[in-house]
Amino acid sequence: MAAKSVQTSPHAMPFTEIGSYVPLAAGQRRLYDALREAVPLIDAGICKILRLIGEFEIKASDKNTEREINSFLKNVRVNSTQLGAESFIDGYLSQLLTYGNAVGEMVVHNGQIAALYNASLDDVELKAASPLEIQVLRRENGKSVPVRYPQLVLCSALNPPPGSAAGVSILHGLPFVSNILLQIFNTIGVNWERLGNVRFAVTYKPPGDGEGMAYAKERAGQIASEWSRAMQKGSVSDFISVGDVSIKAIGADSQILDSEVPVRQMLEQIVAKLGIPPFLLGLSWSSTERMSSQQADILTSELEAYRRLLNPVITKICSMWMRLAGRNADFTIDWDDITLQDATELSTARYQNARADKILKDIGK
Repeated sequence: MAAKSVQTSPHAMPFTEIGSYVPLAAGQRRLYDALREAVPLIDAGICKILRLIGEFEIKASDKNTEREINSFLKNVRVNSTQLGAESFIDGYLSQLLTYGNAVGEMVVHNGQIAALYNASLDDVELKAASPLEIQVLRRENGKSVPVRYPQLVLCSALNPPPGSAAGVSILHGLPFVSNILLQIFNTIGVNWERLGNVRFAVTYKPPGDGEGMAYAKERAGQIASEWSRAMQKGSVSDFISVGDVSIKAIGADSQILDSEVPVRQMLEQIVAKLGIPPFLLGLSWSSTERMSSQQADILTSELEAYRRLLNPVITKICSMWMRLAGRNADFTIDWDDITLQDATELSTARYQNARADKILKDIGK
């Protein structure tokens, strides 16, 4: 089991774009990346989930093992610049939410886990080898071959259809809504460029006599020159002309459409898909204190569901560390309370239960 290199890294070969081609929804992954870049609310929602998921530690039956494994999780190298298993979990969950699948690897060196690596989905392929097994393959010399040490590879799927290895992104269904939202934003920018920057139509009507008609072109040029001078930035001056000259602002009678209602409708769809309360994303929509409390409770259940997806990954990492270290101890994953409000409510519930038990005990006496 002396794997000294990362199996899921791209294989060095010419024509990298062709060699790393993955038929499994590669276009969708680029689309989801574009969504996170184009709509800041989507990126902020996913980042919020990563921050709110919280921290964890391992509780083991043997205290020495517990201390050593928590020290390993805190100091293990992650990718090229990060440190700690929580950094790996953040990248893993971000990939899982964005694309519906996530792949990672435990890099073993000298008989111990030396690093954790977040693999790019462009460098691997996922295949449902059987209804109960997912096979991870990599591109090598133009062919898809299984990784040599599958026991070191971590793989998860978000709500995969039955019999499929491809998960469903949390952004699934948002491209249509986001496209409408971006069209509104683009139209607002264009309208403000057209109507916000006021332009003027200067019209000169020459007199009907022969002299006025003969010098109409020269007078129009003089008026245009004087008007340009009067409208130069950084200066305020009067415009004086002779003859029948009218000035009118272009677009002054036009009104920019109110975008508040349609934009909110699109944002509501995005917020509903992300499962994040609006006030956490900076949206000051009217809500009562009771409604905010209920939204926080719903968010707690969402985060608990994501934690259940991450528990098998953390368990596999810890189990591999124990096997390589020659340890055999039962352990559990202890997550922090999601918010201080949760801790307060749990404490209140324990207090009320203890009080009820005491009353029942007194009545029994």
